[in-house]
Amino acid sequence: MQLSVLDQSPISKGNTATETLNNSLMLAQTAEKLGYHRYWMAEHHNTNGLACSSPEIMITRIGASTGRIRIGSGGVLLPQYSPLKVAENFKMLEALFPNRIDLGLGRSPGGSQKTRLALTDGINKTLSAFPRQVQELQQFLHGDIPKEHSSFGVKATPYTNSNPDVWVLGLSSRGARHAANNGTGFTFGHFIDPAHGEEAIDTYRTHFKPAYDKSSPQVNVCVFVVCADTDEEAEQLALSQDMWLLQVEKGLDTRVPSVEEVKNHTFTLKEIEKIRKNRRRMIVGSQAKVKQELLKLEELYQTDEFLIITNIYDFNAKLRSYQLIADITF
Repeated sequence: MQLSVLDQSPISKGNTATETLNNSLMLAQTAEKLGYHRYWMAEHHNTNGLACSSPEIMITRIGASTGRIRIGSGGVLLPQYSPLKVAENFKMLEALFPNRIDLGLGRSPGGSQKTRLALTDGINKTLSAFPRQVQELQQFLHGDIPKEHSSFGVKATPYTNSNPDVWVLGLSSRGARHAANNGTGFTFGHFIDPAHGEEAIDTYRTHFKPAYDKSSPQVNVCVFVVCADTDEEAEQLALSQDMWLLQVEKGLDTRVPSVEEVKNHTFTLKEIEKIRKNRRRMIVGSQAKVKQELLKLEELYQTDEFLIITNIYDFNAKLRSYQLIADITF
């Protein structure tokens, strides 16, 4: 089984954005030492709880501090941007770190309508343009803009001998078709909503059309995982992630709370039920339990690569969690 990392750079209460981004750098270096395959940075805007608003900058910083691990975005919010500009950003990264760059693309608006309009400089861009943007981005990457296109003759620079590996992130058959029709890899976000995973991945494989550097379907799945030496310890650590998810969904403070704060909170029946539902998005336990649950997901989704995301309060416990997962023999 191939293991990778998705990092949202979650800010724990009491920490600054600078401390959090430095922790992301340390986690990336640790992940490389532990043998993880990829390290992807997420993109979020207008939030006090997630530090990375520009994955491209963090990819550059991580790339300069590592030597082997693949690095990329999970993902760039393409509907807010120009396909040419995204292509050039990642051409630059590919020139700096050849054969190590992944370009994960998301269709998400990235926040509220006001935030999105600020990102697009007031232009009300439609999310329905996403399939066309993915196609154009790939054409820019490969110097393949057709003659009838208004941008014919425009080249994405710098010219490189290799190109980023392109992925589309999705939660449903719609996202899967965007990936399949454009011949990209497909990342399913089990950590956001596992309900339609089998259907989405089956749709992707069924409708996949080879394009450019990818001749066959390629799938990975992202899942929340909290691992500790015992099931009981993992459950304790996961309390901060449980509470964090509740806060995010309510639009409240999106910094990660401490376990002590969570224990002092009086949960309503509705909150308890929501936590139970959210636990379907994650694996929490010792190495033995994590192994068992990952193998179940491997069989369910028919993929051998998982992106691990761990949003708990204690950074040292997070490092330990990734170490324990890396040490599992599959």
